[in-house]
Amino acid sequence: MGFDVAVRVNRRYRSVVRGIDTVGDLALFFGRAVASTGKAARDYRAETLRVLAEISLGTGALAAVGGSIVVLGFLTLFAGATVAVQGFDSLGNIGVDALTGFLAAYVNVRVVAPITAGVGLAATIGAGTTAQLGAMRISEEIDALEVMAIKSVPYLVGTRVLAGMLAVLPLYSLSLITSFLASRIATVVVLGQSGGVYDHYFSTFLVPSDVLWSFLQVFVMAAAVMLIHTYYGYTATGGPAGVGTATGRAVRLSLITVVMVTLMISLALYGNSRSVHLAG
Repeated sequence: MGFDVAVRVNRRYRSVVRGIDTVGDLALFFGRAVASTGKAARDYRAETLRVLAEISLGTGALAAVGGSIVVLGFLTLFAGATVAVQGFDSLGNIGVDALTGFLAAYVNVRVVAPITAGVGLAATIGAGTTAQLGAMRISEEIDALEVMAIKSVPYLVGTRVLAGMLAVLPLYSLSLITSFLASRIATVVVLGQSGGVYDHYFSTFLVPSDVLWSFLQVFVMAAAVMLIHTYYGYTATGGPAGVGTATGRAVRLSLITVVMVTLMISLALYGNSRSVHLAG
Protein backbone atom coordinates (compact mmCIF):
# COMPACT_ATOMS: atom_id res chain seq x y z
CA MET A 1 0.00 0.00 0.00
CA GLY A 2 2.76 2.41 0.94
CA PHE A 3 4.70 1.49 -2.21
CA ASP A 4 1.68 2.29 -4.43
CA VAL A 5 1.24 5.66 -2.75
CA ALA A 6 4.93 6.45 -3.28
CA VAL A 7 4.66 5.50 -6.97
CA ARG A 8 1.61 7.73 -7.47
CA VAL A 9 3.30 10.63 -5.68
CA ASN A 10 6.41 10.17 -7.80
CA ARG A 11 4.38 10.14 -11.00
CA ARG A 12 2.49 13.24 -9.95
CA TYR A 13 5.76 14.97 -9.09
CA ARG A 14 7.28 14.11 -12.46
CA SER A 15 4.14 15.32 -14.23
CA VAL A 16 4.30 18.66 -12.42
CA VAL A 17 8.01 19.03 -13.20
CA ARG A 18 7.41 18.26 -16.88
CA GLY A 19 4.64 20.83 -16.95
CA ILE A 20 6.89 23.49 -15.43
CA ASP A 21 9.66 22.61 -17.89
CA THR A 22 7.23 22.90 -20.80
CA VAL A 23 6.03 26.31 -19.66
CA GLY A 24 9.65 27.45 -19.32
CA ASP A 25 10.52 26.15 -22.78
CA LEU A 26 7.50 27.90 -24.25
CA ALA A 27 8.40 31.21 -22.59
CA LEU A 28 12.02 31.03 -23.77
CA PHE A 29 11.00 30.11 -27.31
CA PHE A 30 8.37 32.85 -27.45
CA GLY A 31 10.96 35.39 -26.37
CA ARG A 32 13.39 34.24 -29.07
CA ALA A 33 10.65 34.16 -31.68
CA VAL A 34 9.40 37.69 -30.93
CA ALA A 35 12.95 39.03 -30.89
CA SER A 36 13.68 37.34 -34.22
CA THR A 37 10.86 39.15 -36.05
CA GLY A 38 13.08 42.24 -36.33
CA LYS A 39 15.82 40.28 -38.08
CA ALA A 40 13.22 38.57 -40.26
CA ALA A 41 11.84 41.93 -41.40
CA ARG A 42 15.33 43.28 -42.02
CA ASP A 43 17.21 40.34 -43.56
CA TYR A 44 14.54 37.92 -44.83
CA ARG A 45 11.99 40.14 -46.51
CA ALA A 46 11.62 37.88 -49.55
CA GLU A 47 10.94 34.86 -47.35
CA THR A 48 8.47 36.86 -45.26
CA LEU A 49 6.57 37.91 -48.39
CA ARG A 50 6.58 34.33 -49.68
CA VAL A 51 5.15 33.03 -46.39
CA LEU A 52 2.62 35.88 -46.36
CA ALA A 53 1.35 34.88 -49.80
CA GLU A 54 1.32 31.23 -48.75
CA ILE A 55 -0.68 32.01 -45.62
CA SER A 56 -3.22 34.16 -47.44
CA LEU A 57 -3.74 32.19 -50.66
CA GLY A 58 -2.73 28.72 -49.49
CA THR A 59 -0.65 26.03 -51.15
CA GLY A 60 -1.46 22.66 -52.64
CA ALA A 61 -5.05 21.54 -52.20
CA LEU A 62 -5.89 24.55 -50.01
CA ALA A 63 -4.88 26.92 -52.83
CA ALA A 64 -7.59 25.39 -55.03
CA VAL A 65 -10.30 26.92 -52.81
CA GLY A 66 -8.55 30.23 -52.18
CA GLY A 67 -6.62 29.52 -49.00
CA SER A 68 -7.29 31.18 -45.66
CA ILE A 69 -9.20 34.06 -47.27
CA VAL A 70 -12.03 31.80 -48.45
CA VAL A 71 -11.95 29.57 -45.34
CA LEU A 72 -12.30 32.49 -42.92
CA GLY A 73 -14.86 34.14 -45.19
CA PHE A 74 -17.10 31.08 -45.19
CA LEU A 75 -16.72 30.52 -41.45
CA THR A 76 -17.74 34.06 -40.55
CA LEU A 77 -20.43 34.05 -43.25
CA PHE A 78 -22.28 31.15 -41.67
CA ALA A 79 -21.54 32.37 -38.14
CA GLY A 80 -23.07 35.76 -38.90
CA ALA A 81 -26.12 34.15 -40.52
CA THR A 82 -26.55 31.89 -37.49
CA VAL A 83 -26.49 34.88 -35.14
CA ALA A 84 -29.20 36.55 -37.20
CA VAL A 85 -31.46 33.49 -37.42
CA GLN A 86 -31.14 32.58 -33.74
CA GLY A 87 -31.47 36.20 -32.65
CA PHE A 88 -34.55 36.84 -34.79
CA ASP A 89 -36.27 33.74 -33.45
CA SER A 90 -35.33 34.30 -29.80
CA LEU A 91 -36.19 38.00 -29.80
CA GLY A 92 -39.40 37.28 -31.69
CA ASN A 93 -40.55 35.08 -28.82
CA ILE A 94 -40.71 38.17 -26.60
CA GLY A 95 -41.96 40.52 -29.32
CA VAL A 96 -38.76 42.51 -29.96
CA ASP A 97 -37.47 40.91 -33.15
CA ALA A 98 -36.76 44.44 -34.43
CA LEU A 99 -33.65 44.36 -32.23
CA THR A 100 -31.99 41.72 -34.40
CA GLY A 101 -29.83 44.50 -35.85
CA PHE A 102 -28.64 45.33 -32.34
CA LEU A 103 -27.73 41.69 -31.73
CA ALA A 104 -25.80 41.46 -35.00
CA ALA A 105 -23.82 44.61 -34.25
CA TYR A 106 -23.17 43.74 -30.62
CA VAL A 107 -22.49 40.00 -30.66
CA ASN A 108 -20.67 39.73 -33.99
CA VAL A 109 -18.09 42.37 -33.09
CA ARG A 110 -17.47 41.36 -29.50
CA VAL A 111 -17.58 37.56 -29.63
CA VAL A 112 -18.60 35.70 -32.77
CA ALA A 113 -16.37 37.22 -35.46
CA PRO A 114 -13.15 37.31 -33.34
CA ILE A 115 -13.54 33.75 -32.03
CA THR A 116 -14.51 32.39 -35.45
CA ALA A 117 -11.50 34.11 -37.03
CA GLY A 118 -9.22 32.77 -34.28
CA VAL A 119 -10.47 29.22 -34.76
CA GLY A 120 -10.01 29.57 -38.52
CA LEU A 121 -6.45 30.83 -38.06
CA ALA A 122 -5.59 27.91 -35.79
CA ALA A 123 -7.16 25.34 -38.09
CA THR A 124 -5.64 26.61 -41.34
CA ILE A 125 -2.55 28.77 -40.91
CA GLY A 126 -1.49 27.36 -37.54
CA ALA A 127 -1.88 23.67 -38.31
CA GLY A 128 -0.13 24.09 -41.66
CA THR A 129 2.76 25.89 -40.00
CA THR A 130 3.25 23.14 -37.40
CA ALA A 131 3.14 20.40 -40.03
CA GLN A 132 5.55 22.24 -42.29
CA LEU A 133 8.13 23.01 -39.62
CA GLY A 134 7.74 19.55 -38.13
CA ALA A 135 8.46 17.94 -41.48
CA MET A 136 11.55 20.12 -41.84
CA ARG A 137 12.71 19.15 -38.35
CA ILE A 138 12.41 15.38 -38.79
CA SER A 139 14.01 15.52 -42.25
CA GLU A 140 16.93 17.49 -40.76
CA GLU A 141 16.37 20.51 -43.00
CA ILE A 142 16.52 22.82 -39.99
CA ASP A 143 19.88 21.33 -39.00
CA ALA A 144 21.06 21.86 -42.56
CA LEU A 145 20.19 25.56 -42.33
CA GLU A 146 22.26 25.87 -39.17
CA VAL A 147 25.19 24.14 -40.90
CA MET A 148 24.96 26.76 -43.68
CA ALA A 149 25.21 29.52 -41.03
CA ILE A 150 21.54 30.53 -41.50
CA LYS A 151 19.91 31.19 -38.16
CA SER A 152 16.86 28.95 -38.24
CA VAL A 153 14.74 30.81 -35.70
CA PRO A 154 14.63 34.15 -37.59
CA TYR A 155 14.43 32.46 -40.99
CA LEU A 156 11.74 29.90 -40.19
CA VAL A 157 9.97 31.17 -37.07
CA GLY A 158 10.37 34.94 -37.21
CA THR A 159 9.20 35.16 -40.82
CA ARG A 160 6.11 33.08 -40.09
CA VAL A 161 5.15 34.98 -36.95
CA LEU A 162 5.59 38.29 -38.78
CA ALA A 163 3.65 37.07 -41.83
CA GLY A 164 0.81 35.78 -39.67
CA MET A 165 0.48 39.09 -37.86
CA LEU A 166 0.51 41.01 -41.15
CA ALA A 167 -2.01 38.70 -42.81
CA VAL A 168 -4.56 38.76 -40.01
CA LEU A 169 -5.56 42.40 -40.46
CA PRO A 170 -6.93 42.15 -44.03
CA LEU A 171 -8.23 38.64 -43.34
CA TYR A 172 -10.18 39.80 -40.31
CA SER A 173 -11.46 42.87 -42.14
CA LEU A 174 -12.94 40.56 -44.76
CA SER A 175 -14.31 38.25 -42.06
CA LEU A 176 -16.00 41.08 -40.16
CA ILE A 177 -17.59 42.52 -43.30
CA THR A 178 -18.76 39.04 -44.30
CA SER A 179 -20.40 38.45 -40.91
CA PHE A 180 -22.21 41.80 -41.13
CA LEU A 181 -23.46 41.09 -44.65
CA ALA A 182 -24.56 37.58 -43.71
CA SER A 183 -26.54 38.86 -40.72
CA ARG A 184 -28.27 41.51 -42.80
CA ILE A 185 -29.09 39.18 -45.69
CA ALA A 186 -30.43 36.50 -43.34
CA THR A 187 -32.58 38.99 -41.44
CA VAL A 188 -33.86 41.18 -44.28
CA VAL A 189 -33.93 38.89 -47.33
CA VAL A 190 -34.59 35.49 -45.75
CA LEU A 191 -36.59 36.36 -42.63
CA GLY A 192 -38.39 39.36 -44.11
CA GLN A 193 -37.60 42.12 -41.64
CA SER A 194 -37.67 45.70 -42.91
CA GLY A 195 -34.26 46.85 -44.09
CA GLY A 196 -34.75 50.28 -42.54
CA VAL A 197 -35.54 48.81 -39.12
CA TYR A 198 -32.52 46.51 -39.25
CA ASP A 199 -30.15 49.26 -40.41
CA HIS A 200 -31.42 51.67 -37.73
CA TYR A 201 -30.73 49.36 -34.81
CA PHE A 202 -27.52 48.04 -36.35
CA SER A 203 -26.00 51.50 -36.83
CA THR A 204 -27.26 52.68 -33.44
CA PHE A 205 -25.59 49.89 -31.49
CA LEU A 206 -22.44 49.47 -33.60
CA VAL A 207 -19.80 51.14 -31.43
CA PRO A 208 -16.66 52.13 -33.41
CA SER A 209 -14.40 51.52 -30.42
CA ASP A 210 -15.68 47.95 -30.19
CA VAL A 211 -14.57 47.36 -33.78
CA LEU A 212 -11.09 48.69 -33.01
CA TRP A 213 -10.84 46.53 -29.89
CA SER A 214 -11.91 43.49 -31.89
CA PHE A 215 -9.03 44.12 -34.30
CA LEU A 216 -6.63 44.27 -31.35
CA GLN A 217 -8.14 41.06 -29.99
CA VAL A 218 -7.62 39.21 -33.28
CA PHE A 219 -4.10 40.62 -33.60
CA VAL A 220 -3.20 39.20 -30.19
CA MET A 221 -4.85 35.89 -31.15
CA ALA A 222 -2.82 35.71 -34.37
CA ALA A 223 0.44 36.35 -32.53
CA ALA A 224 -0.37 33.69 -29.93
CA VAL A 225 -1.48 31.15 -32.54
CA MET A 226 1.65 31.61 -34.65
CA LEU A 227 3.96 31.41 -31.63
CA ILE A 228 2.31 28.23 -30.36
CA HIS A 229 2.29 26.47 -33.71
CA THR A 230 5.84 27.42 -34.63
CA TYR A 231 7.04 26.13 -31.25
CA TYR A 232 5.43 22.72 -31.66
CA GLY A 233 6.59 22.45 -35.25
CA TYR A 234 10.13 23.61 -34.54
CA THR A 235 10.55 21.19 -31.62
CA ALA A 236 8.74 18.19 -33.16
CA THR A 237 10.33 14.78 -32.65
CA GLY A 238 9.47 11.15 -33.32
CA GLY A 239 9.12 11.04 -37.09
CA PRO A 240 5.86 11.54 -39.01
CA ALA A 241 3.79 10.30 -36.06
CA GLY A 242 5.50 12.86 -33.83
CA VAL A 243 4.63 15.64 -36.28
CA GLY A 244 0.98 14.59 -36.18
CA THR A 245 1.04 14.57 -32.39
CA ALA A 246 2.70 18.01 -32.31
CA THR A 247 0.08 19.41 -34.68
CA GLY A 248 -2.75 18.08 -32.52
CA ARG A 249 -1.24 19.52 -29.36
CA ALA A 250 -0.64 22.87 -31.03
CA VAL A 251 -4.23 23.10 -32.28
CA ARG A 252 -5.57 22.16 -28.85
CA LEU A 253 -3.48 24.78 -27.05
CA SER A 254 -4.16 27.49 -29.63
CA LEU A 255 -7.93 26.96 -29.45
CA ILE A 256 -7.78 27.25 -25.66
CA THR A 257 -5.69 30.40 -26.05
CA VAL A 258 -8.19 31.94 -28.49
CA VAL A 259 -11.02 31.53 -25.99
CA MET A 260 -8.87 32.77 -23.10
CA VAL A 261 -7.82 35.89 -25.03
CA THR A 262 -11.48 36.63 -25.75
CA LEU A 263 -12.37 36.18 -22.08
CA MET A 264 -9.49 38.31 -20.80
CA ILE A 265 -10.16 41.19 -23.21
CA SER A 266 -13.89 41.01 -22.52
CA LEU A 267 -13.28 41.20 -18.77
CA ALA A 268 -10.80 44.05 -19.20
CA LEU A 269 -13.06 46.12 -21.47
CA TYR A 270 -16.60 45.21 -20.50
CA GLY A 271 -16.32 43.46 -17.15
CA ASN A 272 -17.29 46.54 -15.13
CA SER A 273 -19.84 47.81 -17.63
CA ARG A 274 -23.48 47.42 -16.57
CA SER A 275 -25.10 49.11 -19.51
CA VAL A 276 -25.15 49.02 -23.29
CA HIS A 277 -23.10 51.84 -24.79
CA LEU A 278 -24.70 53.52 -27.79
CA ALA A 279 -22.75 54.85 -30.71
CA GLY A 280 -22.66 58.55 -31.35
